[in-house]
Amino acid sequence: MVKSAFISVILQEESKGSVEFQVLSFTNKIKKLTSHLKLHKKDYLSQRGLRKALGKRQRLLTYLSNKNRVRYKELIDQLDIREFKTR
Repeated sequence: MVKSAFISVILQEESKGSVEFQVLSFTNKIKKLTSHLKLHKKDYLSQRGLRKALGKRQRLLTYLSNKNRVRYKELIDQLDIREFKTR
């Protein structure tokens, strides 16, 4: 219940240009593409779109992690995203 409340707060209060909103929209897109690819394993264009969305989301998360670590931690906890590996 907390996750849906958090997501609704992002959708209502934040602007569509905020990093949290963009990460949320990419996460939804990734979930949709993943379920599509379970049915259509040889859809290579969708595979490419999935890889591009994953990379874009990762870059946004890296940006948020560098700017505001607390907001980053809250976001990955609420969306059940694994924390990226640092090199």
